[in-house]
Amino acid sequence: MPPRFLQLADVAEILNISSAQAYALVRSGDLPAIKVGGRGQWRVESEQLETYIQRMYAATREFVLTHPLGGGADDEGDEADRA
Repeated sequence: MPPRFLQLADVAEILNISSAQAYALVRSGDLPAIKVGGRGQWRVESEQLETYIQRMYAATREFVLTHPLGGGADDEGDEADRA
């Protein structure tokens, strides 16, 4: 059985982002989390992470539908990747 709560390092690894980016998602409220323990360490519930991922898929689908040729400011692909 997978753990119910994940550390931010685990979230960063799952999403393939930096720990700082995972922390920013939590602090902005985009990814719901709780602080636990005397040192107030952040924990993200696995279900909340999955909900976030599904929300990002939906947002990406909407972006692709409204920007069919790409070229949006949020595009991260390199020209070399497209060649």
